[in-house]
Amino acid sequence: MAKYLDRDELKILPLSRRVNKLDVSRTIDPANYPIDLSPEARRDVETTAEEIRRAKANGAARMCAYGAHAIKNGLGCVLATLAENGWLTHLTTNGAGVIHDWEFAFQGKSGEDVQRYTSEGQFGIWEETGAYLNLAILFGGYRGLGYGESVGEMILNEGIDVPTDDELYYAMLAGADCASFPQGKVPVKDSDEASQAETLERAAAAADLLRAKRRFAIPDGRMEILHPFKDYSIVYRLRRAGVPFSCCPMIGCDIIYTHPANNCSAIGRAAQRDFLSYAHSVSELEGGVYLSVGSAVLSPMIFEKSLSMSRNLSRQRNESISDFSIHVVDLAKSTWDWSSRQEPPETDPAYYLRYCKTFSRMGGRTSYCSADNRSWFVALLHELEGRF
Repeated sequence: MAKYLDRDELKILPLSRRVNKLDVSRTIDPANYPIDLSPEARRDVETTAEEIRRAKANGAARMCAYGAHAIKNGLGCVLATLAENGWLTHLTTNGAGVIHDWEFAFQGKSGEDVQRYTSEGQFGIWEETGAYLNLAILFGGYRGLGYGESVGEMILNEGIDVPTDDELYYAMLAGADCASFPQGKVPVKDSDEASQAETLERAAAAADLLRAKRRFAIPDGRMEILHPFKDYSIVYRLRRAGVPFSCCPMIGCDIIYTHPANNCSAIGRAAQRDFLSYAHSVSELEGGVYLSVGSAVLSPMIFEKSLSMSRNLSRQRNESISDFSIHVVDLAKSTWDWSSRQEPPETDPAYYLRYCKTFSRMGGRTSYCSADNRSWFVALLHELEGRF
């Protein structure tokens, strides 16, 4: 029989005890940042900007998936500005991308020494990051929010409004009524299958939340969580602007899984909403643009599934999703011409570059650019807003 590690026995330290390598002083000022791009990378930026303008004029999706290093490199405000000014319509990242962003908003610092703290048995085991982000997802899930929305809402509201136990009990009882009624029918006039499913999901979220309230003695009412550096947060700024922002995490990959408040049922519920929100934006990609910057695994993996689903639906309507551009940006030098439409043989290491191979299979127009994401994004903002 399998045995399980008990997170309740961990010694969890306050975040203030952690030595951080990064702070908000690294935030890039696009007006003064020294752009360093090769001629090929500059042409890629110019092409991307032209395609984004055309997609915007046609009302097509302009999506961007990025890795956590974009936030660690100080690009949060640049990305937020691109979205706030209408150039990007949907952004997505992994769990680490949200965690670094939230830590900057909360304490103005992020980035622990992984080698040091792992050797001490302390890497990732910090109270505020683990508690607040897990609770934000629990409370957001009860309100029907996704992962990114939940964290953005907590920052926007400077805290969480905790529902009463009675409210959670009523939500659970409503779900029990739905579940016990025969043949999937609900005992409420004019109810339908969709409302029943929503009631059941809300009941499950209520049960998760009530368990957390009891386990951690969380009182009803206002839980104030101040974010003095929130203007540096892309999660906050996109929530405020109403621009879709999604997080697609992998279970066990992020430091919030070390905290006893972690509930993977709640994370899965919220992440599913984010994935389907992302997939909906992919379904609107005809005539649009997709940017994948510094995301070697997450972006290509979620894109191919979302595009397949979207094409399945579009074909049923006798429509197509084939006219779009994919621009992949990463530091690694390319040894293969991915625009050739031919894949390298399996004996070539380039075959195993998921972020190139997968996107080259998706149709549309695909390009790969080797560049520093800071210079590339700042140059893109300049190009779009006529600052050259």
